[in-house]
Amino acid sequence: MKSPFLPTGQIVNTHGLKGLVKVMPWADDPADLLDFDRFFIDGTEYAVEHSSLQKSMVLLKLEGIDTLEDAVKLRGKEISIARADVELEEGVVFIADLIGLPVYCGERELGKITEVLTPPANDVYVVKGQREYLIPAVKEFIEELNPEAGYVRVRLIEGMEADAD
Repeated sequence: MKSPFLPTGQIVNTHGLKGLVKVMPWADDPADLLDFDRFFIDGTEYAVEHSSLQKSMVLLKLEGIDTLEDAVKLRGKEISIARADVELEEGVVFIADLIGLPVYCGERELGKITEVLTPPANDVYVVKGQREYLIPAVKEFIEELNPEAGYVRVRLIEGMEADAD
């Protein structure tokens, strides 16, 4: 079952004396976190009173976190958004929903997705089984991506299967 929360960053420090926290975002674009009006920490909901960018970090003023002492208690905590608060475009999936999915080439299971690399050109799925595969997340290689049913089907080209058997 999918978690109702999606981890989006980690509180790495405090900022100032009035309870602001500094978040290291795990989003492709840190500014994306500025669109949310609530976050969750350890399952507790916090409304956002104010948010801004500071270089590659996000500064958040969360409701009820009003002092430096309050903010210090959150240092090191993971911060999440509610899955229901995000609308995805057609064909877009959360990386968190890909991790652990079995990957098939024909009827043969190659392994499971253990990581998604995000270089500039396109995402790359790291699939580990009896060996490791690096599979570009493009239509030439991905035949079917079905996180709801719990699998991915791929097409490998010559050279990707060297030393496979």
